[in-house]
Amino acid sequence: MKLHRFGSAAAVVLASGLVLTACGNDDPTATTEETSSEADNNAAETEAATSEEAAAALSGDIKAAGASSQESAMSAWIAGYQGVQADVTVAYDPIGSGGGRENLIAGAVDFAGSDAYLDEEEREAVKDVCGDDGAIHIPVYISPVAIPYNLEGVDTLNLRPEVLAQIFDQKITKWNDPAIVADNPDVELPDLDITVVNRADESGTTENFMEYLSAAAPEQWTYEADKAWPVAGGEAAPQTTGVIDVVTSTPGAIGYADASAVTGTAASIGVGEEFVEFSPEAAAKVVDASSPADTGIEGDLALDLARDTTESGAYPIVLVSYHIACTSYDDAERANLVKDFLHYVVSEDGQAAASEAAGSAPLSAELSAKADALIDTIQGG
Repeated sequence: MKLHRFGSAAAVVLASGLVLTACGNDDPTATTEETSSEADNNAAETEAATSEEAAAALSGDIKAAGASSQESAMSAWIAGYQGVQADVTVAYDPIGSGGGRENLIAGAVDFAGSDAYLDEEEREAVKDVCGDDGAIHIPVYISPVAIPYNLEGVDTLNLRPEVLAQIFDQKITKWNDPAIVADNPDVELPDLDITVVNRADESGTTENFMEYLSAAAPEQWTYEADKAWPVAGGEAAPQTTGVIDVVTSTPGAIGYADASAVTGTAASIGVGEEFVEFSPEAAAKVVDASSPADTGIEGDLALDLARDTTESGAYPIVLVSYHIACTSYDDAERANLVKDFLHYVVSEDGQAAASEAAGSAPLSAELSAKADALIDTIQGG
């Protein structure tokens, strides 16, 4: 965030005054001239600082929509930003990643929240609203995708990716199936039907989960990653909260959801020779091992995540949620509002607020600096 400029400008005025005062001169005329010159310079610098502060004090409305996984983080970002820019109103509708991208393409919002980056068709379509260079992806939220389950008396559960894939493909249908029992020898698993709970709406969380299954268990999971769930016969629920509600109210249920919404039990996932619980730190290890996606825009920060990592302590079911913004807006005021809010989101304060509210992993200093540089490229007017 660039609000440090206020303090810098004031510091320049004070420093220049102190330095000039400390300089002696035996010539009274010179002293008078220097004092006058000093006053003029200080007045000019004070005026510049005041102008800079006035320019940075923004007002207006920002409208956004998208990933429900970001809901808790967005509430924290909006509250924190209000303390910085009290006259800017930010509204966010957590309608899901697919809905957010559709609204951006339709020109209905200023930016979209999404757990998946724009596909090739969407990148072309958004140019009608954002100009010839289209839209950029700013990573703002790193979170594990947890696997919540509802089994009374079962506090820990280990699932290898091959077993997890067969459960969600409904090939394994009982909790005491030998494949599950094999990795949970000290757990008394019930003879109970498994109820798979998936997202009813198009979701970036769904796409991230399917990407993981495709990479980690390609023989067992043969579906192409998509925003829509491909397997019929489970319980479909809208948005993150809907999945959690169904899992917590249905004995034998299992689902997938952004970890910030999970308050009950969740499975540990097989990685190499170990089973890893979700945590922000374990998710961040996967992001650090990932490479940039090719979106056709230099410096864009969409990522192809290292889903099949076997690094010790890494939790591979992870999502990186983005704010997708236009490279160019019709007017400078709109561009400045969006840029200022996004700078706050990726700042140390913004990331700390999200981490406290949603348990997300803060962006690394390197990734945050890249995000700031990318945000600065947004044009307006």
